[in-house]
Amino acid sequence: MQTNDTAKFSDGPFQPVVEQCEGCDRIVEVDEKKYCNTYVQPDAKWRLGICNFATHSKPEVKVVKVRINPLKAAKRASSKRRS
Repeated sequence: MQTNDTAKFSDGPFQPVVEQCEGCDRIVEVDEKKYCNTYVQPDAKWRLGICNFATHSKPEVKVVKVRINPLKAAKRASSKRRS
């Protein structure tokens, strides 16, 4: 790490990472403290759920299968053909 990067984290407004950040590729260790290289306040990114910068966790996508009434589907399809 370069000396200007060390000054950036030690003198700047960067706050240490929170527990949820452990395992992320964006963590930089300076003077035995861990900082996020991308975001100034890591705890704010985790407040509403998952951090959008996190490289170690991905959002879960739930696929819900919706049952469609075949009679209604047939009526909709036939009305679209007439137009």
